Amino acid sequence: METLRDILDAAARGVFPPADGGTTVVPQPSRRHAGVLSFTAHSVVFLDEDPEWVHETLRGVDSDALAATMNPRFLTALLERTGRRAETVDAVWVGSPLPGGPPLALTEITDAGHPRIRYARGRRDDVRAWTADGGVVVTGRGVAGRLEVSVEVAEEARHRGLGRLLVAAARHLAGEPLWAQVAPGNARSTRAFQAAGYRPVGAELLLQRKMPVCPSE
Repeated sequence: METLRDILDAAARGVFPPADGGTTVVPQPSRRHAGVLSFTAHSVVFLDEDPEWVHETLRGVDSDALAATMNPRFLTALLERTGRRAETVDAVWVGSPLPGGPPLALTEITDAGHPRIRYARGRRDDVRAWTADGGVVVTGRGVAGRLEVSVEVAEEARHRGLGRLLVAAARHLAGEPLWAQVAPGNARSTRAFQAAGYRPVGAELLLQRKMPVCPSE
């Protein structure tokens, strides 16, 4: 059976599910991670749920079939059935690894109590973080074990291209495709990832458990 990781690995290579208006249901990659991933004219629901219930519920949504999995009525039904809570719908980007060193000086954070480390460990495994003058870049394993990146730029360091340099640096630090989730309304981050060579692949909504759970579960 095809797994979510299989689908993600293929998307990182530029190979996407068929644009046939369909929805594929695959098992959750872990107890922690469930959600919906929408590609062009095809969606993937990663959830330990009866596929027939998913398809039947989608048929009852008064929406364009190509957008039904991201329709609030369907997502509300998912939340009620699973008892989970929703995060925001994010645009998903992927960047290929780059050779050589990063384009700016970075210092790895070794303090496990650093606030960015603590926050990231609540969502990801194998977290690493680096600081630059005015910014922080963090990587860690998230959904289906994919390597994910996030950055933070201090207010006084904005509008200087630092965000772009940080997300570009992450591509030099990674030895595999690097994933990012960006809120569609966050134009600043969107421009940074695009300028750093990341490619948009789809949209994603994660369904979080209401009770805390170890990131690896």
